[in-house]
Amino acid sequence: MAKDSPEVSVVVPLLNEQDNISPLYEQISQTLAAEHSYEIVFIDDGSTDNSFDVLAGLQQADARVRVIRFRKNFGQTAALSAGFAHARGEIIVAIDGDLQNDPADIPKMVAKLEEGFDVVSGWRKKRHDNAVTRLLPSKVANWLISRITGVKLHDYGCTLKAYRKEVLAETKLYGEMHRFIPALASWSGAKIDEMVVNHRPRTAGVAKYGLGRTWKVLLDLMTVNFLGSFSTKPIYVFGGLGLLSAAGAVILALTVIYQKVNYDTDMSGNPLLILTAVLMIATIQFILMGLLAELLVRTYHESQSRPTYVVKEILEAPARKKGQK
Repeated sequence: MAKDSPEVSVVVPLLNEQDNISPLYEQISQTLAAEHSYEIVFIDDGSTDNSFDVLAGLQQADARVRVIRFRKNFGQTAALSAGFAHARGEIIVAIDGDLQNDPADIPKMVAKLEEGFDVVSGWRKKRHDNAVTRLLPSKVANWLISRITGVKLHDYGCTLKAYRKEVLAETKLYGEMHRFIPALASWSGAKIDEMVVNHRPRTAGVAKYGLGRTWKVLLDLMTVNFLGSFSTKPIYVFGGLGLLSAAGAVILALTVIYQKVNYDTDMSGNPLLILTAVLMIATIQFILMGLLAELLVRTYHESQSRPTYVVKEILEAPARKKGQK
């Protein structure tokens, strides 16, 4: 780690949070100043209010503040991915920009990492959110994600998490997959822990999430489960379906022949014969899809990845020259 690299990078994705930015900056600074060297990486995810002006002012006043501004809104996953890519600390902490996460929990999470864990996930045990649009869908989603991924956490949706940098370096984020980082990291051998964190009611701004994101979580969960189980062997999925289809075709073909031999049933008008042909075609399609998926997987793993965001500008203090204080 370079001499001027901070111990902790706090990554803050935000969208239209102009009234929350300064208080959040003050709380993070007061919390970390006495214990760790740090930087705060704000990602302006296409805000249309005065958020960027506030961020620019903070960056001018404090060299520990860095600002990444997107050209348009790309979503929280892309914002976090950009923050992780630009963070310089060996420990990276993600926190929401709406002041509902408490910065006072950050040193506790860092201390937990130093016990030997690679990821520490926050658990908003007592949440201050709408019961119908936020709490109930969250409980169902957390139960489902834990069951499918095998990584049991109470609160996958909590942005407040602490990571070792090397864990994030191996994790590529797409869609809405930021909430699945603990599961993705665990599959790579990372040690995961969870701790209760403070959750505060929103006092300014408007919540950006509701029931509309539930279907996105379910679709991303299917993707994550596929990547975790079959990302390097998709032929097992499509080939398995192809073999199942082939078995059905054989059974139906034998049934058609049996009916013809024993009952002189007209084969040309037998619907089972048509179904046999359909299953045979499906068998060929499944096998070919599996082979194509194998080619795509090899291309994916061997090619250079491209980011899911476009950065408009980055505000940060100029790098110090050698020997300069």
